[in-house]
Amino acid sequence: MALGGSMRPNSSSLMSLKIALEGAAEAGAATEVIDVRTLELPMYMPGTDGEHAPEAARRMAETIYSAPGLIWASPHYHGTVSGSFKNALDWLQLLADQHPPFLTDKVIGLISTAGGVQGLQTINTMEYVVRALRAWAVPLVVPVPQAWQAFDEDGRPRDQGIETQLQTLGKEVARVAQRMTLREVSDPAGECAEAAARASQADRPRRDQ
Repeated sequence: MALGGSMRPNSSSLMSLKIALEGAAEAGAATEVIDVRTLELPMYMPGTDGEHAPEAARRMAETIYSAPGLIWASPHYHGTVSGSFKNALDWLQLLADQHPPFLTDKVIGLISTAGGVQGLQTINTMEYVVRALRAWAVPLVVPVPQAWQAFDEDGRPRDQGIETQLQTLGKEVARVAQRMTLREVSDPAGECAEAAARASQADRPRRDQ
């Protein structure tokens, strides 16, 4: 399940999500995108329970809760995630009374898109949210720099390296989520670390060229 995008019609973060989901699908996952622009969520109001929450917020939270693996993508706005993306995450407070609560033990891959090269700041923010929601972040992250020129008219990355990284992230999220769902993993943190090591080894020949 991919969550992200922005209020921009041609969102580079949404394009990034779709490329990452190609990798997840190749790894055998059923995939879906939740575009924050189409949700039209009101601002989160603290104390709102499920009964009084907007239908769009309830549906989003329930859909996300049903997925063992997630991929998040946000543009880099003023050193952090976009307001629309953060607002969508705030509505996940509706999952507080679930059993288990929030996003417990779900696997999340993180993507950011930035006009310059500061995208890791956005990734860092998302990692704090992942921990707060009791999930696990795959250590492989993809900050897409100079996103305004990173994609062509068809939404494909102009740099083959970026496309490979995004698809690899999708594959790793799908693989680790599957293993955790089947209870083949007793150490989620270790499994995520191994995923990062494999991704680094796969990327080394391209970087050494």
